[in-house]
Amino acid sequence: MAKYILALDQGTTSSRAILFDKKGAIAGVSQKEFTQYFPKAGWVEHDPMEIWSSQLEVAQDVLKKNGVSAKDIAAIGITNQRETTVVWD
Repeated sequence: MAKYILALDQGTTSSRAILFDKKGAIAGVSQKEFTQYFPKAGWVEHDPMEIWSSQLEVAQDVLKKNGVSAKDIAAIGITNQRETTVVWD
């Protein structure tokens, strides 16, 4: 039976994975900063492949650090930056 919920949070400066147990308590956290690009004043851009790779890395890391298998995950929640668009093919 799945025991955890994994939250993936994509912020402006870092990617985070937060593992919650079935009582809603935080069981583990992993975070990784990534590169920001400033093409114009007040603008910030990110490399979508770096977003993907950093999210994958923090998800794998939080599971490994807590001895949790992917089959122990009941659900995944995803949050991201507001007013953001990324298109992958």
